[in-house]
Amino acid sequence: MRSGFFLHRRSLLAACAVGFLGGVPLTFQASAEPSPIKIAVFDFELDDFSGGAGIAGDKAADLAQLDRATSEVRRLIVQSGRYDLVDVASAEGDGVKARSLRQCNGCEAAIALKLGADQSLVGVVRRISRTEYAVQFQIRDAHTGAMILARQSDLRIGADYSWNRGAAALISSSLLGNP
Repeated sequence: MRSGFFLHRRSLLAACAVGFLGGVPLTFQASAEPSPIKIAVFDFELDDFSGGAGIAGDKAADLAQLDRATSEVRRLIVQSGRYDLVDVASAEGDGVKARSLRQCNGCEAAIALKLGADQSLVGVVRRISRTEYAVQFQIRDAHTGAMILARQSDLRIGADYSWNRGAAALISSSLLGNP
C-alpha cells in the first residue's frame, strides 16, 4: 500500500507542476553545445621588411600566396565547428581593399560588426627576408573592439609558397587547439 501512495504522490506532483506551468512540459538538455561564433576573417596582409621590399618580387605572386593563406585559415576555422564565417566580400573601407587593416588600430572590429560578425580576425605575414617570415593574427570583439587573442609564430625558413602552411599551423595550435 505504501508504494501505491508514493506513486500517487509523484503523479500528483507532476500534475501540479504541469498545471503550474500552464500545461507546458519542461525539457532540459544535459549539455548544450554553444552556438558557433560569427567571425569575419579578413584577407591576410603582407608586411614586408625584407631588403627588397617594394622593389623586388612579384606583387601578384605575393597576393596569390596571401590568398592561399587566407583560404586555408578560413577552411580550418569552419572545419572546427566553433565558428561561422561571415562573408567579408562586401566590406567597405580603404584598409580592407588595400589589405592594411593591421595599421588601423582595431577599425576591423567595426567593419566586422557592420557585416553581422561577433569577432574579427586579421592575419599578417611579416616577410623578414625572401626566405624568412613570421605569421601573426589578432582577433577582436566586434562589439567592443577589445583584443581577444593575438599570436605570432616563430620565424620559419621557407619562401612565399609556405605562408599558408605557417598560417595553418599557427591557427591550429594557438586558436583551435585551445577549446
